[in-house]
Amino acid sequence: MSTTVPGPDGKPRCRWCAAAPEFFAYHDSEWGFPVGDDRRLFEKLCLEGFQSGLSWRTILAKRENFRAAFEGFDFGRIAAFTQADVERLMTNEGIVRHRGKIEAVVNNARRALELVEREGSLAAYVWRFEPPAEECAPPQTVSTSRASVALSKDLKKRGWSFVGPTTVHAFMQAMGLINDHVEDCAVHGEVERARAAFQRPHWKAEGG
Repeated sequence: MSTTVPGPDGKPRCRWCAAAPEFFAYHDSEWGFPVGDDRRLFEKLCLEGFQSGLSWRTILAKRENFRAAFEGFDFGRIAAFTQADVERLMTNEGIVRHRGKIEAVVNNARRALELVEREGSLAAYVWRFEPPAEECAPPQTVSTSRASVALSKDLKKRGWSFVGPTTVHAFMQAMGLINDHVEDCAVHGEVERARAAFQRPHWKAEGG
Protein backbone atom coordinates (compact mmCIF):
# COMPACT_ATOMS: atom_id res chain seq x y z
CA MET A 1 0.00 0.00 0.00
CA SER A 2 1.29 3.44 -0.91
CA THR A 3 2.24 5.75 1.95
CA THR A 4 0.97 8.78 0.03
CA VAL A 5 -2.09 10.11 -1.79
CA PRO A 6 -2.18 12.86 -4.44
CA GLY A 7 -2.81 16.33 -3.07
CA PRO A 8 -4.92 19.02 -4.75
CA ASP A 9 -1.86 19.95 -6.84
CA GLY A 10 -1.18 16.35 -7.81
CA LYS A 11 1.91 16.11 -5.58
CA PRO A 12 2.10 13.31 -2.98
CA ARG A 13 0.95 13.88 0.59
CA CYS A 14 0.89 11.65 3.67
CA ARG A 15 -1.82 9.04 3.24
CA TRP A 16 -3.85 10.17 6.28
CA CYS A 17 -4.86 13.32 4.36
CA ALA A 18 -7.29 11.18 2.36
CA ALA A 19 -9.54 10.83 5.42
CA ALA A 20 -10.99 14.36 5.01
CA PRO A 21 -10.61 17.17 2.45
CA GLU A 22 -9.79 19.71 5.17
CA PHE A 23 -6.77 17.67 6.26
CA PHE A 24 -4.70 18.80 3.26
CA ALA A 25 -4.49 22.44 4.41
CA TYR A 26 -3.72 21.42 8.00
CA HIS A 27 -1.09 18.92 6.77
CA ASP A 28 0.56 21.40 4.40
CA SER A 29 0.72 24.45 6.67
CA GLU A 30 0.78 23.20 10.26
CA TRP A 31 1.45 19.53 10.91
CA GLY A 32 5.10 18.88 11.68
CA PHE A 33 6.34 22.46 11.42
CA PRO A 34 8.26 23.38 14.60
CA VAL A 35 6.42 25.54 17.14
CA GLY A 36 8.01 27.62 19.88
CA ASP A 37 4.95 29.58 20.99
CA ASP A 38 3.69 28.66 24.45
CA ARG A 39 0.04 29.30 23.69
CA ARG A 40 0.05 27.11 20.57
CA LEU A 41 1.87 24.33 22.41
CA PHE A 42 -0.64 24.45 25.25
CA GLU A 43 -3.55 24.51 22.82
CA LYS A 44 -2.29 21.43 21.02
CA LEU A 45 -1.76 19.48 24.23
CA CYS A 46 -5.33 20.32 25.24
CA LEU A 47 -6.82 19.45 21.86
CA GLU A 48 -4.95 16.15 21.72
CA GLY A 49 -6.44 15.40 25.13
CA PHE A 50 -9.92 16.18 23.80
CA GLN A 51 -9.25 13.94 20.81
CA SER A 52 -8.73 10.88 23.01
CA GLY A 53 -11.35 8.36 21.87
CA LEU A 54 -12.47 10.63 19.02
CA SER A 55 -11.19 11.57 15.55
CA TRP A 56 -8.93 14.51 14.77
CA ARG A 57 -11.47 15.55 12.14
CA THR A 58 -14.01 16.14 14.91
CA ILE A 59 -11.58 18.26 16.92
CA LEU A 60 -10.28 20.22 13.92
CA ALA A 61 -13.83 21.10 12.90
CA LYS A 62 -14.48 22.48 16.40
CA ARG A 63 -11.09 24.13 16.88
CA GLU A 64 -12.35 27.71 16.59
CA ASN A 65 -15.12 26.90 19.06
CA PHE A 66 -12.54 25.53 21.49
CA ARG A 67 -10.45 28.67 21.08
CA ALA A 68 -13.43 30.88 21.85
CA ALA A 69 -14.46 28.76 24.83
CA PHE A 70 -10.97 28.62 26.35
CA GLU A 71 -9.85 32.25 25.96
CA GLY A 72 -7.62 31.49 22.97
CA PHE A 73 -5.86 28.91 25.15
CA ASP A 74 -4.25 31.66 27.21
CA PHE A 75 -3.34 29.43 30.14
CA GLY A 76 -2.88 32.43 32.43
CA ARG A 77 -6.58 33.24 32.01
CA ILE A 78 -7.77 29.62 32.04
CA ALA A 79 -5.97 29.05 35.34
CA ALA A 80 -8.47 31.44 36.94
CA PHE A 81 -11.49 29.41 35.78
CA THR A 82 -13.80 28.27 38.55
CA GLN A 83 -16.21 25.37 38.87
CA ALA A 84 -18.88 27.70 37.53
CA ASP A 85 -16.82 28.06 34.34
CA VAL A 86 -16.61 24.28 34.06
CA GLU A 87 -20.40 24.03 34.38
CA ARG A 88 -20.81 26.76 31.76
CA LEU A 89 -18.52 24.91 29.35
CA MET A 90 -20.50 21.72 29.91
CA THR A 91 -23.43 23.45 28.21
CA ASN A 92 -21.37 24.63 25.21
CA GLU A 93 -22.53 22.59 22.23
CA GLY A 94 -19.66 23.86 20.09
CA ILE A 95 -17.03 21.85 21.96
CA VAL A 96 -16.66 18.30 23.28
CA ARG A 97 -18.62 18.33 26.51
CA HIS A 98 -16.57 15.87 28.54
CA ARG A 99 -16.23 16.96 32.16
CA GLY A 100 -12.94 15.20 32.77
CA LYS A 101 -11.33 16.73 29.70
CA ILE A 102 -12.63 20.23 30.47
CA GLU A 103 -11.39 19.99 34.04
CA ALA A 104 -8.05 18.74 32.73
CA VAL A 105 -7.61 21.93 30.67
CA VAL A 106 -8.15 24.07 33.77
CA ASN A 107 -5.83 21.90 35.84
CA ASN A 108 -3.17 21.84 33.15
CA ALA A 109 -3.34 25.62 32.77
CA ARG A 110 -2.41 25.95 36.44
CA ARG A 111 0.37 23.40 36.02
CA ALA A 112 1.60 25.30 32.95
CA LEU A 113 1.94 28.48 35.00
CA GLU A 114 3.99 26.60 37.58
CA LEU A 115 6.15 25.12 34.84
CA VAL A 116 6.80 28.50 33.21
CA GLU A 117 7.79 29.92 36.59
CA ARG A 118 10.39 27.16 37.00
CA GLU A 119 11.61 26.67 33.43
CA GLY A 120 11.14 30.04 31.75
CA SER A 121 8.60 28.91 29.13
CA LEU A 122 6.51 25.94 28.13
CA ALA A 123 8.44 25.81 24.86
CA ALA A 124 11.80 25.60 26.63
CA TYR A 125 10.50 22.69 28.68
CA VAL A 126 8.86 20.78 25.82
CA TRP A 127 11.81 21.05 23.45
CA ARG A 128 14.08 19.42 26.03
CA PHE A 129 12.34 16.19 24.99
CA GLU A 130 13.10 16.46 21.26
CA PRO A 131 14.53 13.03 20.38
CA PRO A 132 17.79 12.64 18.47
CA ALA A 133 17.29 11.59 14.85
CA GLU A 134 18.75 8.13 15.46
CA GLU A 135 16.03 7.41 18.04
CA CYS A 136 13.17 8.24 15.67
CA ALA A 137 11.24 5.37 14.10
CA PRO A 138 10.40 5.50 10.39
CA PRO A 139 7.59 8.04 9.85
CA GLN A 140 4.10 7.05 11.02
CA THR A 141 5.08 3.53 12.10
CA VAL A 142 4.62 3.96 15.88
CA SER A 143 2.03 5.59 18.15
CA THR A 144 4.39 6.10 21.09
CA SER A 145 8.12 6.58 21.45
CA ARG A 146 10.79 6.71 24.12
CA ALA A 147 10.57 10.52 23.97
CA SER A 148 6.76 10.62 24.27
CA VAL A 149 6.85 8.19 27.19
CA ALA A 150 9.46 10.36 28.93
CA LEU A 151 7.53 13.61 28.36
CA SER A 152 4.25 12.01 29.39
CA LYS A 153 5.79 10.61 32.58
CA ASP A 154 7.34 13.96 33.50
CA LEU A 155 4.15 15.90 32.84
CA LYS A 156 2.16 13.48 35.00
CA LYS A 157 4.74 13.82 37.76
CA ARG A 158 4.13 17.56 37.61
CA GLY A 159 0.37 17.05 38.00
CA TRP A 160 -0.83 17.27 34.38
CA SER A 161 -3.69 15.06 33.21
CA PHE A 162 -4.86 13.60 29.87
CA VAL A 163 -1.23 13.49 28.72
CA GLY A 164 -0.64 9.79 28.07
CA PRO A 165 2.23 8.63 25.81
CA THR A 166 0.01 8.26 22.72
CA THR A 167 -1.48 11.73 23.18
CA VAL A 168 1.99 13.19 23.71
CA HIS A 169 3.39 11.40 20.65
CA ALA A 170 0.66 12.93 18.48
CA PHE A 171 1.50 16.31 20.01
CA MET A 172 5.20 15.86 19.20
CA GLN A 173 4.37 14.88 15.60
CA ALA A 174 2.17 17.94 15.12
CA MET A 175 4.42 20.50 16.84
CA GLY A 176 7.54 19.53 14.91
CA LEU A 177 9.59 17.84 17.61
CA ILE A 178 9.91 15.07 15.03
CA ASN A 179 9.41 15.10 11.27
CA ASP A 180 6.86 12.35 10.78
CA HIS A 181 5.93 13.20 7.19
CA VAL A 182 6.74 10.16 5.06
CA GLU A 183 9.84 10.74 2.97
CA ASP A 184 8.06 10.86 -0.38
CA CYS A 185 5.51 13.41 0.90
CA ALA A 186 5.90 16.77 -0.84
CA VAL A 187 5.97 18.55 2.54
CA HIS A 188 8.66 16.35 4.14
CA GLY A 189 11.51 18.51 2.83
CA GLU A 190 9.79 21.75 3.83
CA VAL A 191 9.43 20.52 7.39
CA GLU A 192 13.02 19.31 7.44
CA ARG A 193 14.24 22.76 6.38
CA ALA A 194 11.97 24.47 8.92
CA ARG A 195 13.31 22.25 11.70
CA ALA A 196 16.90 22.98 10.64
CA ALA A 197 16.26 26.73 10.79
CA PHE A 198 14.25 26.62 14.03
CA GLN A 199 15.89 28.23 17.05
CA ARG A 200 15.39 25.83 19.95
CA PRO A 201 14.28 27.75 23.04
CA HIS A 202 16.67 27.85 25.96
CA TRP A 203 15.64 26.39 29.27
CA LYS A 204 16.85 26.72 32.83
CA ALA A 205 17.21 23.87 35.24
CA GLU A 206 14.68 23.79 38.06
CA GLY A 207 15.78 26.16 40.76
CA GLY A 208 18.20 27.82 38.31
